[in-house]
Amino acid sequence: MKGSLIILSFFATGLLLGIFRWFPPQILSYNFSFYVLCALMFSVGISVGNDPNSFRQFRSLNPRLIFLPLMTILGTFLGVFAVSFLVKDRSLANCLAVGSGFGYYSLSSILITQYKGVELGTIALLSNIMREVMTLLLAPWMVKYFGKLAPISAGGATTMDITFPIIVRNSGKDYAIVSIYQGFVVDFTVPFLVTFFCSL
Repeated sequence: MKGSLIILSFFATGLLLGIFRWFPPQILSYNFSFYVLCALMFSVGISVGNDPNSFRQFRSLNPRLIFLPLMTILGTFLGVFAVSFLVKDRSLANCLAVGSGFGYYSLSSILITQYKGVELGTIALLSNIMREVMTLLLAPWMVKYFGKLAPISAGGATTMDITFPIIVRNSGKDYAIVSIYQGFVVDFTVPFLVTFFCSL
């Protein structure tokens, strides 16, 4: 939990710096966050590759993990379906469009805004940010009570970038490749599923 709070505090600090314009705008023009993310992925790759047990442990994992992205998508849709009964002013298709972001808030909110307007696009942005933040905060608790795959599934499309470090820390290095695989597959489905549900 301590590691998750530290990560969230950095997010909150960056948010405040951005809101109050205390961060030099020149740095943002260089896509600074992309290079930091690349450096992070590089360092985790070295860590995983340097461990001789990583690939041996990966091979020992259950082959059924190939279906993890599909189960993540279906689980998300079941959750959205249940919540849609509480949201009276939105259709099931709109709710599914928001849920189809799977944490990929930047892309999904833009697509939904184009198709359905600013209001639903903003809901998608907040909903998917909340999914990412909850994964960062609750990953240790998820592993403890639901198993090592829980934060990977909860992270949705973010498990190959933002939530990747916290997943590796809590689920273990042998789940690093599973996390990247899940993130890649779910990430790929976002534009297709969001567009599909927006068109209904």
